[in-house]
Amino acid sequence: MQTTVLALAIAILGVIAYGDMHTRRIPNALCVAIAMLGLMRMILVHDSIAAGHTLEAGVAIFAVTFLLFWRGMFGGGDAKLVTAMALLIGYQDLFGFLFLISLCGGALALAILAREKLHRQRSILLYAVIIPSARQARDSTATPARCTVPYGVAIAAAGVLTLIFDTSFLK
Repeated sequence: MQTTVLALAIAILGVIAYGDMHTRRIPNALCVAIAMLGLMRMILVHDSIAAGHTLEAGVAIFAVTFLLFWRGMFGGGDAKLVTAMALLIGYQDLFGFLFLISLCGGALALAILAREKLHRQRSILLYAVIIPSARQARDSTATPARCTVPYGVAIAAAGVLTLIFDTSFLK
């Protein structure tokens, strides 16, 4: 049964990552599905002390991520997804999961920044060829759009890695 929970979680996280990459939205229903898988896993494990610690960790994670969302540093869907993943992963692997989120998020942010820089350079070159005046080209690209990072992708990647390498999931 644990393997079924693992497979469902990985499938849902794949849908979340794909959707967040394309729409910058994480549906509430998918966060609820991950949280329900976490609750189901807690029931299957039959360890009430670990379940209690995991629920406490989930509340703490939600409090921190809600504050980050409130301050505009984090998306609302991201806050809900990290909380749901905390319930699924359990308190034992939580710090490793959070560390992996930071690594995956940093790599994703660097990749997006590199893509944006290449796109901006290509646009400037294109404008320089089409618009004869270099000054006009510079003025036409002076206000770049705000670059955002679909952090749900990093959360999903870290979640999949944590779940795959979690040996207690395979018992």
